[in-house]
Formats: sequence, C-alpha cells, structure tokens
Amino acid sequence: MAVTDEAIQKIKDMIVSGVLGPGDRLPREARLAAELGLSRNSLREAVRALALARVLDVRQGDGTYVTSLEPGGLLEAVRFAADLHRGERAGEFLAVRRILEPAAAALACTRITDAELDALAALLDGLGPDPSAADLAASDLRFHRGIAQASGNSVLCALLEGLSGPATRTRAWRGLARPDRVGRVLGEHRQILGALRDRDAEAARACATAHLASAERRARAAS
Repeated sequence: MAVTDEAIQKIKDMIVSGVLGPGDRLPREARLAAELGLSRNSLREAVRALALARVLDVRQGDGTYVTSLEPGGLLEAVRFAADLHRGERAGEFLAVRRILEPAAAALACTRITDAELDALAALLDGLGPDPSAADLAASDLRFHRGIAQASGNSVLCALLEGLSGPATRTRAWRGLARPDRVGRVLGEHRQILGALRDRDAEAARACATAHLASAERRARAAS
C-alpha cells in the first residue's frame, strides 16, 4: 500500500471507529502524524485527497474538520464523472439510472404528499408550447429530483443526482428537443405521475423503467 493510501486509510479508520465524527476538528498536524505513525508530508497528502473527496474541510487559519459526511457531498465525484463522459460511457451512466430510478419511484409511492404531487404536475404544465433545451433540462431535473427526494432515501437521491446533473441533462436535451420527442417524454412523465397519484408502486416502477429505456434509445439515436 502506498504511503499516502495508508495515511488515508488511517484517517478513515478514525472516522469509522467514531474517534472522529462529523464536525470534529482533527488534532494538530504534528500530533496527528505522531499518533498515526506517519510523516507530516504523507499526512498532508492524505488530508488534501480527503478534502477533495468532501470528507475533510480544510479551513485556513482555523484547522481541518470532518465534514457533515452527508451523501450529497460525498457522492459529488459521481456527478463530476457523469458530466465528463460522452458516447458509450454516458450510456452506461444512463443504464445505472435505469436500475435506480424505478426503485425510487416505487418507494416514493408510499411517501409522496399531495402537495408534492401537485408541484410535479405544475412543473409539467408550466413548460409551455415551445420550451428551450435549457428549460426542458431544468424541468426534467426537477421532476426526477422531486421523485427521488420523495423516496425518503438520501443515498439513493444523491446517487441519482450525481448520475445525471444539470450539465448532463442539458447536453441530452439539446439533441432531443424536437416537438414530437418533447411530447413523448412529457407523456412518459405524466404516466409516472399518474402511477404516483394512484399510490401504485409496481405501476410507478414499470412506467419509470419504460421511460428510462426510451431515454436510452433516444440517446443512442442522437449519438
């Protein structure tokens, strides 16, 4: 194991074991390096890497702290990777969405409120007859985000947010924003919404699966 990797693992072990918790400040560098049996240089490299991963927060003049460790922050790298990839690799990210989003829709059936359902309906109604690619992407993001949030699973929500954030959706809609395709996609959204209103988890799962399969076909056709 490389020295930096060993240092990262030792800090991770402190967090996993409960020695350090969310919001805790790390001991001063010299003391922590001595406690962990590390050189100060390898400790600094580990802290830099963990700060990039949103595990640690380095505050100039104050110290280094463990972050909140919320899934949204820790999974930010997923969004970064999804935004970078094109072609076949982008299709693989979409395939993962096709696995996770139907599960989110099914979970949301038991938890989504009438107010949340009405907000999703208003979102679809508010697009107008000739929306831009940016408007379509924003609406699509908010629609799927709303369902993921209603699932009540913060890790699932963070994963889905990372797999297809604003940049990825705008890129996809730029190639698909034709009136016939827009109507088809909005129709698929309304089918999902209808299943949610009926509190029919299996129907919601099926509609979401069909919607993501269609999205994969459209993405392949546009590439």
